[in-house]
Amino acid sequence: MGDPLVRFVGVEKTYDGVTRVVDHLDLDIARGEFLTLLGPSGSGKTTTLMMLAGFEAPTAGEILLEGRAIGRLPPHRREIGMVFQHYALFPHMTVADNVGFPLSVRGLARDEIAARVQKALAMVQLGRLGDRRPSQLSGGQQQRVAVARALVYEPKLVLMDEPLGALDKQLREQMQLEVRRLHRELGVTMVYVTHDQGEALTMSDRIAVFHQGRIQQIGTPDTVYRQPVNAFVARFIGENNRLTGIVERHDGDVCVVVSGGGVRLSGLCTEALAPGRRALVSIRPEQIALGDAPGLDCALSGTLAETIYLGDHLRLRVAVPGLDDVVIKAPPVALPADGSPMRFGWNAADCRVFALEED
Repeated sequence: MGDPLVRFVGVEKTYDGVTRVVDHLDLDIARGEFLTLLGPSGSGKTTTLMMLAGFEAPTAGEILLEGRAIGRLPPHRREIGMVFQHYALFPHMTVADNVGFPLSVRGLARDEIAARVQKALAMVQLGRLGDRRPSQLSGGQQQRVAVARALVYEPKLVLMDEPLGALDKQLREQMQLEVRRLHRELGVTMVYVTHDQGEALTMSDRIAVFHQGRIQQIGTPDTVYRQPVNAFVARFIGENNRLTGIVERHDGDVCVVVSGGGVRLSGLCTEALAPGRRALVSIRPEQIALGDAPGLDCALSGTLAETIYLGDHLRLRVAVPGLDDVVIKAPPVALPADGSPMRFGWNAADCRVFALEED
């Protein structure tokens, strides 16, 4: 990807000298990309962002910005825009003064500040609200002000820490598209922290999935969703059926796994799994086909236990003898009544088999 804008080299962070909150992080961030750091609480994603911003110091390793080590630079000298979850707006200032504050502390002329503030407010569609106070705005408008303030001095890098977490679902989805639009129009590099996997899939060029201080997988949203490299990523990104059993044999890259009830399941092996090894078979509900479709690598029979109507699709729960219940996403069409026999299956290429370990 050429010379990265940001580079983490062997970065570690510990608060007690024992537990590594961030554990030997090597990460390159390309110029102009939208990278999301995704993971559960305590996974190290926010600490990574705070170290890049300068609010936390690495215990070991280096962080480079445009090839220059920034470990000794205070936050205000890194020229990085920052958007927080709870806006961090000054309540006694107008919207325009809040947006212009980073320019004021840099000593820009009043006329230039006014022009840049108006441009930044227009970008977030708040051009007519510069004279209002933050308390007079909705939550979504306040978050737009925070975004405008981060962009007003045209930084090369903008960091966002759970910026939409305080908004309701509909507003959050609108703001996801708005932030994505700004990224595309401005070409600024953005690093975004969230625990919401749907948000990450919607907005990102790449996603880095964190767990226990390490990046488990990094790639495009499609790659991370469709080709998870381990059981944690498969579980954390999207919905999965998680079926367990013992590896019986290999047919090339395909593993055949036998459940405790004797049901044979097929999927792609993500690593070399010896026969007799306990395994997790992971198949997404939308990858399961109903009926006796020709050429399926794994064909099963069960009983329709529950049907839930969700508008654009149906969520089916099918009871399978010798196996955990299987969840299937199906088109919203007429189906047999609950209690009816069901046939379904999948292709091995759509299913992943992992070593079964504690996550």
